[in-house]
Amino acid sequence: MEDEEAAAVLRAVGRQIKMWRESAGLRQAELGAAIGYGEEMVSSVERGRRVPKADFLDKADEVLGAGGKLSTMKEDVERARYPKKVRDLAKLEDEAVDLGAYAGHHIHGLLQTADYARALYAMRRPAFAEEEIDRYVSARMARKTVFDRVPRAQLTFVQEEVTLRRPLGGRMVLRQQLEHLLDIGRLRHVEIQVMPTDREDHAGMDGSLRLLKLKDGKTLGHVEAQLHSRLVSDPRDVQILEMRYGMIRAQALSPRESMAFIEKVMGEET
Repeated sequence: MEDEEAAAVLRAVGRQIKMWRESAGLRQAELGAAIGYGEEMVSSVERGRRVPKADFLDKADEVLGAGGKLSTMKEDVERARYPKKVRDLAKLEDEAVDLGAYAGHHIHGLLQTADYARALYAMRRPAFAEEEIDRYVSARMARKTVFDRVPRAQLTFVQEEVTLRRPLGGRMVLRQQLEHLLDIGRLRHVEIQVMPTDREDHAGMDGSLRLLKLKDGKTLGHVEAQLHSRLVSDPRDVQILEMRYGMIRAQALSPRESMAFIEKVMGEET
């Protein structure tokens, strides 16, 4: 685990499972057989090294007669499943009443399909293990609740044209991703714009950025580089990001023009 908070949760859950298993007089292999998991998985969960799925906890609770005490840990375990930086960002997104983002290299995370996100994580170097990829993809998909929560947040995105054409994961993955953009772009509280490659003026040359206006009236920025992401809270720096994002949106195609542009790119992909 990459943060102590999540690791502590998993260790506590593991200790509880081990205590209930031993009280029931079962070996790890016997518990695994009873709930449909291998001995190695049970051992890893008890040591806090693997994140148990909800199904694991529910079945263990039933087999061990824990009376719901293991099942109730699912919410804590679910939060621990996601990397800390993702949990922190998701919390801010949940507090935002207005979120704006410019993405220059790939489709923005909140707009990605699971297959597109998986393709991105699969090409990371050093390479992620399959379990890590699953964890990151699940975390990214979980953040999509920002589109559904009530009251609605106003969500705006500007995508660089190249992100609509780069076939990350293959042509079929790209086509499904473009279809998803069109679906999301039809939501009344979402606006997606495209920044054409032929623009001579571009305020986003310093890279991707994100702005989050929170319920308390405060605005935060978020920027990412190769190995680091950074939350921007200094009002002077946030003001610069707001100015740049406003110019980026003004230089890009309008939302209506952008939907037509995405449809055009889809037609070229067939």
